Amino acid sequence: MDLSISVEQKILSESVARFISNDYLFENRMKIAESTEYFSKECWKTYAELGWTAVPFSEDDGGLGGGPVEIMLMMKEFGRGLVIEPFLANIILAGGILKRCASKEQKEKWLNKIIEGNLQAALAFNEKQSGFNVANISTTAKKENGNFVLNGEKSLVLNGGSAELIIIPARTSGKQDDIEGITLFAVPAEAKGIKKKNYKTVDAHSASEITLSNVNVTEDAIIGKIDNAYKALQDTIDDATLAVSAEAIGIMKSLHEKTVEYTKSRVQFGVPISSFQALQHRMVDTLMECEQSESLLLWSVMVYPEGDANMQKAISALKYQIGTAGKHVGQEAVQLHGGMGVTWELDVSHLFKRLTTIDILFGNADFHLDRFISLSKKS
Repeated sequence: MDLSISVEQKILSESVARFISNDYLFENRMKIAESTEYFSKECWKTYAELGWTAVPFSEDDGGLGGGPVEIMLMMKEFGRGLVIEPFLANIILAGGILKRCASKEQKEKWLNKIIEGNLQAALAFNEKQSGFNVANISTTAKKENGNFVLNGEKSLVLNGGSAELIIIPARTSGKQDDIEGITLFAVPAEAKGIKKKNYKTVDAHSASEITLSNVNVTEDAIIGKIDNAYKALQDTIDDATLAVSAEAIGIMKSLHEKTVEYTKSRVQFGVPISSFQALQHRMVDTLMECEQSESLLLWSVMVYPEGDANMQKAISALKYQIGTAGKHVGQEAVQLHGGMGVTWELDVSHLFKRLTTIDILFGNADFHLDRFISLSKKS
């Protein structure tokens, strides 16, 4: 079993880490978090110039041909730096759908601009009643006079406030939770009938509630085949789950390191509190949880090329571990930092907030435990 990375992958990881350390300071991030801006457009331009926005796309599509290893390496560093730019929403989610389903003309129109950093897009896959079930879609697309008319509501649309293009899964046939009957539509964010309520989430990222009222689109807006979008949608969500899990591990490791460092400098009874055996045991526990989580991440990346139920099982096992271990690591970090561990000014509180959000994204620990059990019974 070879767990080593290539020279190119090492260079990529080091370049992201160097940027985070030198240019993406916590103070700069906080300025964005406290402003009305959703992310730094200057940073996004830099990501594109460095080629990061091109990493997960094939060379035929104008990308760099990267895969899960490259995304894992990047997202771990993004986690350490608490990056709020919409790499997940724009590149992994919206870009993931386009690379899987879009025609050559559609890729030239939209995907190329995303890779160049010149287009913000969002995938509106979630609805209030979905319960993490990608197929549970009540938004409808009915054919009228050669066009399609979309009606429905989308919830927690990541990057919705900045998106110029919204990819909307809608039901063109079948019942609300049928796997068949889902079609993808690419709709301009300013299209008539779209109403957005934009907001910042607790982790300083952004999302939107989107209402579609008789949104009229032509057949050119269809991405992929009619009634046949479920697999591409599920595969893209699995990609995103793997990506945020890698991000979470970067956060967990950062929290552990910051906590160990703090306990070495915090003096009580005339000695650093890191000398207390009870606290040493707790910090060893959080280290073990970080290592166990990273082992599951490596397993998920290794089986990713299989693209079958075994891959989905690995991703669900990983996401379950992230949900349970991440919560414990975050809580321990906050408690060992004392009262300042929950203050706005300290990065520990923001790292914990992001971990809490990641647990909910794309299925919480309970959901993925159930999915793992269900897939295990079928295999």
